[in-house]
Amino acid sequence: MLVSGGLRVYAAYCLIAFTSLAISALIVNLFVPGLRARRRVAAGFARLFFRVAGIPLRIEGLDRLPSAPCVVVANHASYLDGVVACAALPPDFAFVIKKEMVHVPLAGLLLRRLGSEFVDRFDRQQSANDARRVLKTAATGQSLVFFPEGTFTASPQIGKFLRGAFATAARAEMPIVAAAIHGTRDVLPSGSILLRRKAIRFEVLQVIYGTDARTLSREMIAAAVGEPLA
Repeated sequence: MLVSGGLRVYAAYCLIAFTSLAISALIVNLFVPGLRARRRVAAGFARLFFRVAGIPLRIEGLDRLPSAPCVVVANHASYLDGVVACAALPPDFAFVIKKEMVHVPLAGLLLRRLGSEFVDRFDRQQSANDARRVLKTAATGQSLVFFPEGTFTASPQIGKFLRGAFATAARAEMPIVAAAIHGTRDVLPSGSILLRRKAIRFEVLQVIYGTDARTLSREMIAAAVGEPLA
């Protein structure tokens, strides 16, 4: 696929802007006391990136979030999804992220400063240990954010949801909240580093109680973003 010179220039500008803002967010957060304050700083820098990049970001349905701690589950289509969720959600949320991210330069340190939890997807014993640690985080009254597909593909689809988010919610007696992220697959497709200037929307869909939350949230998100179930 041919890529225009204009797109390359725009993508390079976005990469420089993102890197500069991420480093700035990390430096500021090295000196900011308090987890909630650091998350507010990160959210502000995330929103600033979208403004600087000229990418419209719309946030809908935050009033649907319960006042008590909850577990938000969202679709995963792009590396931008975490940045979008950070920009959209209030500072009560800890992100549960694949362990590989802890080794990414700068990002790993920033994510630790934001109280993120890293989980192993491949080692069963380590995964169990990580799940217990995440449960302890929930017990402190923090809400959690999961991308239960675990990864994303180039094909527009909603993959199978891993059980970690739902097991944690059940054990901590927290409701599941389904959220849909629209547009990130178009802005930063899988396998590409070239951003496109297209709109993104973060939408809180519904609070879900009960044992069918895994199935219902997946179906709800698929319907909202208009992608088939894998």
